[in-house]
Amino acid sequence: MESISRISSLLETARDLTLEAARDAGPRKSTRPLPAPQIKKLLDSRQEREVLDGLRRIIAMQYANPPQATLTFFPAVLKTLSHPYPSTRPLVYNYLIHHAELDPDTALLSINTIQKSLSDSNPRVRAMALKTMAGIRVPVISQIVSLAIKKGVSDLSPLVRKAAALACVKCVRLDETTRPQVEEYLAVLLADKQYYVAGAAVQAFMEVCSTERLDLIHPVYRRLCRMVVDMDEWGQLALLKLMTLYARRCFPRQTKRTKRAQTREQKARDFYEDLEPETQPQSSEADYEEISIADPDLTLFLTSIAPLLQSRTSAVILAVARAYLYLGPSTHLPAAIGPLIALLRSPQDIQQVALHNMVQVCLAQPSLFVPYYRHFLLRSTEAPNTRGLKLEVLTLIFPSCTPEIQSLLLAELEHFSRSPDPALVRESVRAIGRCAQSPNPTSSRRCLALLLNQLHSSDDNLVGEAMQVIRHLIQRSPTEHRKTVIRLAKNLDHLTSATARAGIVWLVGEFADGAGDEVGRSGGVAADVWRILAKGYAGEGEEVRGQIVGLGAKVYLRWLNQRKKEKEEKMTNGAGGELLLSPTVEENHDGEERGFTEDALTDQSAANAAQQQEGKETSHPIELLWQHTLLLARYTPSYHLRDRARLYRALLAIPSSTELASLLLLAPKPVPQAPSPSESRREYLLGSASLIVGEDLRGVALPEWVEEGREPDAGLRDEAGDGLAEYVGQRESGRAGTVSAGERLDGLLAPGGGVGPAKKGGRTLDAWLDEEEGKESSGESEGSVESEEATSTEDETEEESESESESEEAGLVK
Repeated sequence: MESISRISSLLETARDLTLEAARDAGPRKSTRPLPAPQIKKLLDSRQEREVLDGLRRIIAMQYANPPQATLTFFPAVLKTLSHPYPSTRPLVYNYLIHHAELDPDTALLSINTIQKSLSDSNPRVRAMALKTMAGIRVPVISQIVSLAIKKGVSDLSPLVRKAAALACVKCVRLDETTRPQVEEYLAVLLADKQYYVAGAAVQAFMEVCSTERLDLIHPVYRRLCRMVVDMDEWGQLALLKLMTLYARRCFPRQTKRTKRAQTREQKARDFYEDLEPETQPQSSEADYEEISIADPDLTLFLTSIAPLLQSRTSAVILAVARAYLYLGPSTHLPAAIGPLIALLRSPQDIQQVALHNMVQVCLAQPSLFVPYYRHFLLRSTEAPNTRGLKLEVLTLIFPSCTPEIQSLLLAELEHFSRSPDPALVRESVRAIGRCAQSPNPTSSRRCLALLLNQLHSSDDNLVGEAMQVIRHLIQRSPTEHRKTVIRLAKNLDHLTSATARAGIVWLVGEFADGAGDEVGRSGGVAADVWRILAKGYAGEGEEVRGQIVGLGAKVYLRWLNQRKKEKEEKMTNGAGGELLLSPTVEENHDGEERGFTEDALTDQSAANAAQQQEGKETSHPIELLWQHTLLLARYTPSYHLRDRARLYRALLAIPSSTELASLLLLAPKPVPQAPSPSESRREYLLGSASLIVGEDLRGVALPEWVEEGREPDAGLRDEAGDGLAEYVGQRESGRAGTVSAGERLDGLLAPGGGVGPAKKGGRTLDAWLDEEEGKESSGESEGSVESEEATSTEDETEEESESESESEEAGLVK
């Protein structure tokens, strides 16, 4: 009977396995939802397959869109914890973590079962139980979670210790009063010898302590620097961020004053000229420079993270570049440029993030990207944001490039400025304008000539953008481009872009008013341009009309100021003449004094009236042109332009009082600046989300360097131990290299112990083996003597025991 029952059980097991394999190997079919009673029936089953099917259906309902109500299954799911099936436990823990906060009373029923799992023989079960207990967001069990973490910290399995490190963060979030205990646990976990445990401990430290408890990092600093290469990506990111903050707080910024390196001309002069000490030139302050010196521990960190530049994770590469940019001297950063350029071959989202960070590095040291300029040439298939960032990088490295590379970049920008895409045209023209800001005058003139040639294009969008950039360039040095303004004014006959025409009219009113004849006589070039534009005022757009009215106001105001100045000069000269003629009195032909007689007053008023009538008849053309322009602006449909014309009329109503009008119209305009578009993001950290978004998201700023003399003692970073190399096969004494097994054994057998060759005066492995062979040979010769002594001692002991027994019997008889 037993054999039959055993065979039937085996057949049933084989059937279940066959059905499960067929279900997994077959095509995926959409399972229709089962009613709640049937799902509960599956959970109450004794077969593992049915219980697993029921749990899978509940988890699927939990993550459905929209999510379905699964809280009613809580008691039935908790009962499955008592099953010995290992496949169902992860699903039960997942369900428990998601629903414990909704029904804390029911969730507390599972705490005892989870605590028993903490003592399971399988380390994965213990780690999963610790993770689940920390994930139950019920504040009542905070102390139980703390005790579970304490037990996990001292566990022999590194998987459990890693789970304990990650559970520290959840414990503090659950109950803030457990922070002191958790900090003690983290201090133990940070000193763990397993790299993945230490990496998880660093992640927990950054979440729990941040930069408040850097004293816990001092004793493990050098160990963590050596472990960073073998940590997982999350641990590497946390450690790089931690060490960047730690270096700013614990290592002062040290500089050294050294003499600058001689140029080739100086070396040649010193070689061919035999300068005596008396005739050698005295060194000045300009011959010296300040170079930064890194602390030895900081150099250890910067050297240890260099292999991370070959990481497969882009975030790790950006974190290393951030450490080199903010911590290391300029000698470390060039090593990170190549890996950053390699990120341009990544998917589009990673490529855009990498470009944002490369622009940030380029703002600090643009010359490092010059050898890689070909990687930033535009492609027709790229997204608009990517094209804009690449153009920004090209304009930043433009001043550092050679003339050949500058010619290639300008040709590239000129090509894309003729693109049918208006956004790309605008960005390309503005990029040419930023390139024109180069300190090299030859490059600036070349960029300006390129922009002037684009004014003859049939694309109004291109012409308008080019004119805006030209206007900004002329404003920076108006005296050098006065002829350029006249040349632009000649293009008003064929230009059709309203933006370009308005820009030229504004430039003429600002900088070309005295380029021809004197203003007081004919108004110069500006007055002539004003006269020509006033004829076609009705056919211009609103933007150009506003600039025409502004041009007329500036020319008329300058004419008034010039006439006022001439009158003051005449009055000054005329006052001197009156002082000379004042003693004499005009006499009539009869020799009588006329004085202030009635006839004299009558004659004087008649003369004044005649002069006024003559002035009305012979008004200046500029005054007449101004009155005509105001009349045109009066009937303009734009109320904004009509209001501005009334403002100009009120300012210039009194010709003798033009001070206020001069302050408003003729005041020097501020020089426009065209910085890099990412200049406003310079304050954001490299690799942060704020740099990508352009807004301060978390308010995290890099701390300032600690002042020299206030940094912690370097002795705090000394590792406690006997000097044995527990990692990477290197001794603490500083000698790097591999150590053979024979050297390790000799070191252990040496009197001082340790890894490596034996010290002087110690025994080697051969001497130890020879000594053992000598002991064995001497032991054989002395074996017979020892056996005789052993028999004699045995006889003596037997006699002593017999005498003792006889004395005891005599005592009993008495």
